[in-house]
Amino acid sequence: MKLRYLIPSLLAVVTLFFSCSDDNDPTYLDEIRVSESFVSINVDGGSSTITLTTTADWAFENIFKQTVKADDGSTTTTYTALPAWLKVSQLSGPAGTTQLTFSAEKALDGRTTQLRIQCAGKTQIIEVIQGLPTVSNATCKEVIDGPDSKTYRVTGTCTSIANTTYGNWYLTDETGQIYIYGTLDKKGQEKNFLSLGIEVGDVVTVEGPKTTYNSTVELVNVTVVNIQKSLVKVDSLSVKDGVLPLEGGEIIAYLSCKGNGVSVDIPEDAKDWLAITSINSGASPTVTFRAAPNTGGERSTTVVFKTTDGKKTYTSETTITQKGAILEVPVADFLAAEVGPTQYRLTGVVTGVYSSDKQGESFYIRDYSGETLVYRVNSFKNSGAKVGDVVTVVGQRGEYKETPQLVSGTFEKIDHVVTEVSIAEFLTKPDDNSVYYMVSGTIDEIANPTYGNVWIKDGDNRLYVYGCYPGWGATGDARKGLFEKLGIQVGNKLTVIGVKGSYNGQTQVANGIYFSHE
Repeated sequence: MKLRYLIPSLLAVVTLFFSCSDDNDPTYLDEIRVSESFVSINVDGGSSTITLTTTADWAFENIFKQTVKADDGSTTTTYTALPAWLKVSQLSGPAGTTQLTFSAEKALDGRTTQLRIQCAGKTQIIEVIQGLPTVSNATCKEVIDGPDSKTYRVTGTCTSIANTTYGNWYLTDETGQIYIYGTLDKKGQEKNFLSLGIEVGDVVTVEGPKTTYNSTVELVNVTVVNIQKSLVKVDSLSVKDGVLPLEGGEIIAYLSCKGNGVSVDIPEDAKDWLAITSINSGASPTVTFRAAPNTGGERSTTVVFKTTDGKKTYTSETTITQKGAILEVPVADFLAAEVGPTQYRLTGVVTGVYSSDKQGESFYIRDYSGETLVYRVNSFKNSGAKVGDVVTVVGQRGEYKETPQLVSGTFEKIDHVVTEVSIAEFLTKPDDNSVYYMVSGTIDEIANPTYGNVWIKDGDNRLYVYGCYPGWGATGDARKGLFEKLGIQVGNKLTVIGVKGSYNGQTQVANGIYFSHE
């Protein structure tokens, strides 16, 4: 095989040493500075020390996945700040100057790793190298199963491009898929990916060190060894962005093909809604698909086009998406769903604001069945919604470090504004089934533990809570058993949400829902 764009391994590694999430010089961020962003340790073992200076508290980010298998076959997954072979004298600290010492035992082979330090919203990347990395020819599966920090050479098809500046893309072979995080150009420089001309469908050989970031296996800042241009390419689709309406219909893929004929593969799980109606293999090939009407959530599939030169098969692919109904589900069903583009509508109580930044606010929403994080919704803050309010959001099932969350979301509405009041204030309010209050008190009598009928007290004021259900939306048997499940008892401070009502002249919180207890 003819080698193209090959840069000596050491140069490729050294180029890697000066990467940072900020466009400025990595050693001179305002909030966090290091004397060196490259740490070298002798292959026979040893240590190396750098100086870290920060304006606020700092900590290494947990980015390395570790899975431990128990005797019963169960597994526990955790994330740590360091690969198993490396030790650092300190993993977090306060503002000021800190001496960081990196150490490792003798290595049988050269290895590298990339660490991330967080401080005041900035990320400093530290590259650590022990010895000179050796290159191993490998399949995607061998890279996935292999150790972090080892340098691999792997050949596969470019199946998706995520970033055309840095060169972040997916490489796939018959054994699996890995993520390419950064691609160097012919001169070994970053942020010039387009100069390489890599397109989806091309067969590319790359070389670079492996890392695992948030469970994603990556080769970082790879050197391109060889590019074999695909003989088939998707030029365009007849429907904008490949998105078909809920009602279904036709979509045509317009191709360029220099091989012998065109074949098409539709994934098995999409064949019940997407079919091929015609293939034109002329000078300007086209493939026509028809989608059936969609009665469920949004669905999507990746269609693969193949051709051959008689010796090798070449591929290209495109994604076809069909809009779907928004599925109104309890949080538990959302948590159990697969990660994907399906739209879900969730209604529940805002239990806390997780974070706020320029990209939106993240907050927790809970109903009777469970709780989930709603990640970065721009319209939440402007809506005036607050902790305790009942709200509705729409978004997709996402995941971070194997923890579900609602992503690409829209804040739809505030269903009920909830006003926090004391028991004394609540007792003065008029009966109204449309006005919701949050009220707290110490439980001094439990009348019905099954449904959570209790008396709560605050000073000399006493209030009856007719029902303390597990959360918003509970009906039937779902309203039962909260006190037993959470161990709520007399003497606990209970906070509930409900409306002002009365029965036989007795004021009560009607159909209350649980918010918290102490």
